Amino acid sequence: MDTEELAGDLLRRKGLRSTSQRRAVLTALLGNPHSTASEIEGRIGVGRAAPGGLSRQGLYNVLEDLTRAELIRCIEPAGSPARYELRVGDNHHHLVCRSCGRIEDVDCTVGRAPCLDLAEDKGFTVDEAEITWWGVCGDCRRFGATARTP
Repeated sequence: MDTEELAGDLLRRKGLRSTSQRRAVLTALLGNPHSTASEIEGRIGVGRAAPGGLSRQGLYNVLEDLTRAELIRCIEPAGSPARYELRVGDNHHHLVCRSCGRIEDVDCTVGRAPCLDLAEDKGFTVDEAEITWWGVCGDCRRFGATARTP
């Protein structure tokens, strides 16, 4: 099964129509975790050349649909545009380089979601915890880069 067929199958299993636009976005995220909408746009294009004539607003609509259907996950590290990934449903966390912006996945280190316990529950039923670690990656350290100033 090729990636386009796989994308179509995923969409149908979630009860979504398998449109060329949705398949293109899912395919653009394969092997490209933590992509911004702009990066996805660069891979699939917008306008007449894009699958089904996908517009910029259409791209954002597709991203919203796929996020709501839990086929993709949207993360929003501070100071960074929203980023999208295919890894969903496992409550993993992220490590962000303050110099180059590279993002790496970090598996949940404690167990099942939410992976953390609150000192006080404040009346909430917690089902997820989102942790972001910040630092400078090995590549940036080797080249003498430092954290970007906001």
